[in-house]
Amino acid sequence: MRAAFLGLGNMGRPMALNLARAGHDVRGFDVAAPAMQAFAAAGGTPAADRDAALADADVVLTMLPAGEHVRAAYQGPGGIIARVAAAGALLIDCSTIDVASARAVAAAAQAAGLAMVDAPVSGGVGGAAAATLTFMVGGPEAAFARAAPLLRAMGRTIVHAGAAGAGQAAKICNNMMLGIAMTATAEAFVLADALGLDRQKLFDIASVSSGQSWSLTSYCPVPGPVPSSPANRDYAPGFAAALMLKDLTLAQAAASSGGVATPLGAHATQLYQAMVAAGEGGRDFSAMFLWLARAARAEVP
Repeated sequence: MRAAFLGLGNMGRPMALNLARAGHDVRGFDVAAPAMQAFAAAGGTPAADRDAALADADVVLTMLPAGEHVRAAYQGPGGIIARVAAAGALLIDCSTIDVASARAVAAAAQAAGLAMVDAPVSGGVGGAAAATLTFMVGGPEAAFARAAPLLRAMGRTIVHAGAAGAGQAAKICNNMMLGIAMTATAEAFVLADALGLDRQKLFDIASVSSGQSWSLTSYCPVPGPVPSSPANRDYAPGFAAALMLKDLTLAQAAASSGGVATPLGAHATQLYQAMVAAGEGGRDFSAMFLWLARAARAEVP
């Protein structure tokens, strides 16, 4: 298929490259010149501009920062929907955005006679590079059926979550759980340190006991127990704290609009807000351990 991929950042670039490796004709575009250069250097085919990427596209995929960017890209003057309506291209938005924006863009696409799915991802930069992402997909069954083969070129697990916006709802619920779990895991290691309990011993016990979680066994927030975790790379981001804050903030906005109390989600959001405000947003979100450890020593507010 002829695919246009708009948004070639840390996630979009490897996703677009994996789609091309699967045999699709992928034309990529990003407003940031360094992203375009990195895409070309990795073997991708950069388009001269957005319209050149969209020309004759069978499918358009986007990976953009926020709901406002997605709305502008799809619904703005001369936006994606208007540009590809005649060609009947399938639209796949892989951004993580608010549910309302996802549903609004999907409704606009449907009004133009286009099939669209929201398909946010889980798995971080490593999963994007390895094509092992999980896609949480919202949209009509027929649109999902068209999108699934393309998503399988970029991910391992493809789940149809429901109607338009359901993919975004699943993503923010999942990442709220992750933010809470990582905070709890980091707190436990801070407490273990204070009590003189060896970190490896805590890992050996909790990883096979009721405290077990992905945040512990796959992404342990302290150096040592899980060699592949960012803690062993000075917390270089697989999933940056700023991105975790973004997702937690989306979850809190959804909870507020729905009149739902999520006190643990709210507290995790506050902790990540403080961490990011202190200039730690570029570190991996598991660096919450360092933030909490400093807080325990009264080194941060």
